[in-house]
Amino acid sequence: MKHVYLSFALAAACSGYATAQVRFMEDVKPILEFNCVSCHQDGNSKGKLRLDNKAVAFKGGDSGPAIIPGKSAESKLYTLTILSADDDDLMPPQKKGGPLPKAQTEILKNWIDSGAPWPDAVTLTPKKIVTASVDEAGTVKEIHQKISLETREKEATEMKPYHEKIAGTEAAFDMVPIPAGEFLLGSPTAESSRQPDEGPQVKVKISPFWMGKCEVTWNEYELFQFPDEEKKRRAGLNSPNGDHYLADATARPTSPYVEMSFGMGKDGFPAISMTQHAANQYCKWLSAKTGHFYRLPTEAEWEYACRAGTTTAYSFGNDASKLGDHAWFSENSEGKYQKVGVKKPNPWGLYDMHGNVSEWTLDQYDPETYQRLFTAIAVDPWNKATKPYPHSARGGSWDDQVEALRSATRRGSNKLWKVQDPQLPKSIWYLTDAQFLGFRVIRPLKVPGPDEIAKYWTSGVERD
Repeated sequence: MKHVYLSFALAAACSGYATAQVRFMEDVKPILEFNCVSCHQDGNSKGKLRLDNKAVAFKGGDSGPAIIPGKSAESKLYTLTILSADDDDLMPPQKKGGPLPKAQTEILKNWIDSGAPWPDAVTLTPKKIVTASVDEAGTVKEIHQKISLETREKEATEMKPYHEKIAGTEAAFDMVPIPAGEFLLGSPTAESSRQPDEGPQVKVKISPFWMGKCEVTWNEYELFQFPDEEKKRRAGLNSPNGDHYLADATARPTSPYVEMSFGMGKDGFPAISMTQHAANQYCKWLSAKTGHFYRLPTEAEWEYACRAGTTTAYSFGNDASKLGDHAWFSENSEGKYQKVGVKKPNPWGLYDMHGNVSEWTLDQYDPETYQRLFTAIAVDPWNKATKPYPHSARGGSWDDQVEALRSATRRGSNKLWKVQDPQLPKSIWYLTDAQFLGFRVIRPLKVPGPDEIAKYWTSGVERD
């Protein structure tokens, strides 16, 4: 599957600004380079009009000046862009992608009316919108550079809880610091309802990270899922598209084929039924949006955070009769997921680690993982995926019995989670039959290099 990738310049050009906010380099230049200069440059100047540098652009062509500073109504650069689609004088013509979106013609109008400032030394060159694979190395490197520039914390002592607002929107979420430490991954043989894939217990060392206080909600996820709607929100908040070009260059889901909350609610409710690939791409998009490196947790990180220093079946002890105070599950959920953050948190301040929705991890599910891979003290173990199924999910859900909500319980994905998907081939974004499944994000204190970051976001086995 190919996805359209917008350069920084083009993305910057796609939002309406007030006159005082229009910037030539970020806002006007990309409109001209992507839509006009190819037909109006040295060696190819239709109507003897060139737009590749200031001097020739202001001089104009056969029809007179293209730009009259302060007078958009008399400037051909603006007046010809707002003609009807079937008008022969439309610029650019319909076969070249015209007419331009209203937001872009408004930028040209406001720029001209503000005096049409154009730096003397700036020469324009024609550019095209290109397509690239979803894992474009250059995009990942740029996101990594942004993360490196904006990350402030270097030591564990600097880690504090924080509130993260998603740029260009009113959506936000909270992150909780998780200290480094050691624990026994898996469950002891004497634990009630213990399953064979939960052992043998292995000592694991975990590096510090932040974890989402709650599961990712629809309030956050739909910004990623519906890019056109997200751009409308940006416009409403006067947030320039150029500030979001890296997020816009990430792969986004196709339109869902059913209403993905299945009538269970959206405002404040956990997002569900996404593939692990979709959850990974959300993390990439969120990283580009915020300048912080977000990803899914490994199984070991997830269980470590869930236990929060405890060794019992649940983070509140072994007494399953108390589960109703801490979790939504089959006995109290009324047959659907519930709003996040309502029940009691675990000792580290994380909500809904037991129940509500099961949560994706990065790991390939293997019932013998602990025995085969983690026989010695493991440091930040991760069973990297080599095939599309199964991947591990943790935490139990609103549809599960008490034993499935234990800290050590593991669940492997399978093809039945998308059996009702009517598409051929099946979607790489949606799991219609996994209405019990969501995710939460983590942010490691140590930021890896761009090549390693890319491996967290794209395993290479997503396409099933």
